[in-house]
Amino acid sequence: MQLIPAIDIAGGRCVRLFQGDFSQSTHYEPTPAALLGSYGALGARWVHIVDLDGARDGLRSQHSLITASLPLTSIHVQVGGGVRSGADIEHLLSAGVARVVIGSTALDRPRDVIRWIQEFGAQRICLAFDVRSAGRVPEVRTRGWAIASGVSLWEALAPYRHHACHVLCTDIARDGTLLGPNVALYREAVTRFPQLSWQASGGVRNAGDLQALSEAGVSAAISGKALLEQRIPLTELQPYLPDASSPASTFATARS
Repeated sequence: MQLIPAIDIAGGRCVRLFQGDFSQSTHYEPTPAALLGSYGALGARWVHIVDLDGARDGLRSQHSLITASLPLTSIHVQVGGGVRSGADIEHLLSAGVARVVIGSTALDRPRDVIRWIQEFGAQRICLAFDVRSAGRVPEVRTRGWAIASGVSLWEALAPYRHHACHVLCTDIARDGTLLGPNVALYREAVTRFPQLSWQASGGVRNAGDLQALSEAGVSAAISGKALLEQRIPLTELQPYLPDASSPASTFATARS
């Protein structure tokens, strides 16, 4: 399993939300480009970047800012937020994005998304499902986590069983909380869909959480806040960073 640092962008700035709530956001000093470079120095092979404005509003609000940073690094970048069409995917891939993340549209228009997977390749598309658990059933939420779909994660994935390769699942209740990931959710996801490469997101706080996710069988763990606030010692991160070799540059501290 590898660690994939997350960079969430809203209004042109790096932010972290608490449980997906835009009214509870923390702003961070580094620019997205500077943070991308820092994570490359840390030893990450991939970075996950989200246009939060696009995820909420359906517009490519931050895509120009994101793609402008790509020539500055050799790191692989997967980008999501506001991806609603094949043209959006083509634009990002042609700009140097390695993998495009499709969120709400993956639930709303599975036929279109399957066609895009076939057109652009399963390795270059990642489906993203943000969930809240009602009892033991993870329910998918859309439009920047604001709308309850009434559809379970397992139902949402059914059309993609023989088409998709990468799936990112965020437990909204854990996101930005540093309370630990929902390991039981990801263990069940891997059991139900073992052919998929699962990316787990939400709640990572320490190396023990990374080990637990690795043992659950996920391919990657996404972490934002814990890395931004340097809560995990580099020596404990190194086993999950493919290119780790030397200490990374210091990140600026957070401010509300």
